[in-house]
Amino acid sequence: MTPLASQRRKPRAAPGGAARAPWRRLVPLALAAALTACSAAAPGPASAPHRPRPQPPSPQDGQAPSAPTCAAPTKPACRPPPRALAELGPAEVLLLGELHDAPSHQAIERAVVQVLAQQGRLAALAMEMAEAGRSTAGLPRDADDAQIRAALAWNDRGWPWRAYGPVVRAAVAAGVPVIGANLPSAALQDAMKNTALDDHLAAGAAAKQYKAIIDGHCGLLGAAQVPPMARVQTARDATMARSVLAARKSGRVVLLVAGSGHVDAALGVPTHLPPGVAARSIVLAAATEIAGSGDGASRTQAADGGVHTQATWLTDAAPAKDYCAELREQ
Repeated sequence: MTPLASQRRKPRAAPGGAARAPWRRLVPLALAAALTACSAAAPGPASAPHRPRPQPPSPQDGQAPSAPTCAAPTKPACRPPPRALAELGPAEVLLLGELHDAPSHQAIERAVVQVLAQQGRLAALAMEMAEAGRSTAGLPRDADDAQIRAALAWNDRGWPWRAYGPVVRAAVAAGVPVIGANLPSAALQDAMKNTALDDHLAAGAAAKQYKAIIDGHCGLLGAAQVPPMARVQTARDATMARSVLAARKSGRVVLLVAGSGHVDAALGVPTHLPPGVAARSIVLAAATEIAGSGDGASRTQAADGGVHTQATWLTDAAPAKDYCAELREQ
């Protein structure tokens, strides 16, 4: 697995010229059929060896749900999860977008799983970190890590179990199925070649997607490499949308955990959901990554008249690291 800077941080100039600030939009991409999850390996110099993500401490499953502290106590992510979730309104599908190497984001995900499960509202936990078709359904609530990881065909090299295990275990312990939602690795090559995917987004949104891909790979990609990556992103989003739709149950909500780019109301999974589906997106982001003074919510009016609500929850910042500098050294 060869994660690029797009999966870690978006560089920007810091004092002294170093690129240190985390990227608020993750663009999980791929250029090789052997890759899984969100890994991307662009041909040539854009490839980079695997570097482990920061490993957060593993919380105890018996701990009460809580959100991390942050500098803005009035913001949703700093409030008890039940209150922050209630403010979103009713939903059939809840899309929770993270920065993959931010321990505070996984802490929030676990808290959201526990709250929804305790309320009897969680139909399923869908995860970008496992391929569609994988599921823990049928496992006992006391299943051990080995059983859970086997059921999901978990790729620990790409998605450290120390980071995501507590999120998954919270659902399994509550009797809630955890399902893989990502595009299977065997389908990557076909997705890269499928030019029909180029027409999914309108011109303005497609341009934004292309720019995110270019910026996320530190400007090191050739022009010919960008369209195949965008197709994979679109194919991943479509697969996640199908996965959450298939897991719906009346009166309950399906929770999708994915990179923040996937939950973008204008670019990601929401663009593949049919009219009439009540969906909400939450983008987790550090206060330092958000322009302006606070969190907020936006409503996206779809062409079919449907409305998708997207909110931003402010969190602790992820550990700073200049991944573009590492990438340029390859």
